[in-house]
Amino acid sequence: MDLKKTTAPVNTITYNKSKIEEPTGNIYEAITIIAKRASQINVEIKNELIDKLEEFATNNDSLDEVFENKEQIEVSKFYEKQPKAQALAVEEWLEGKISYKQVNK
Repeated sequence: MDLKKTTAPVNTITYNKSKIEEPTGNIYEAITIIAKRASQINVEIKNELIDKLEEFATNNDSLDEVFENKEQIEVSKFYEKQPKAQALAVEEWLEGKISYKQVNK
């Protein structure tokens, strides 16, 4: 996932309910789909962050030494400033990038 190319809002905004429910015709179904996608995005972001932080990890067993790695701090700050997974999922939903399958009961 490329967080630099996203246009999702960083702050909380209000969405038009009818646009959210338009693809499914049911707001609850739409929210469930968005929530599942947000969980997937969250796992992707978490794994990406862990991989990047491991690049800078040091293997010190000494508890007396406190080592601040500036690169780790910068990477962490970058991810803190990015839109949340829920905002990214809503953006994907509104752009029609999420595919889903309705199961008939």
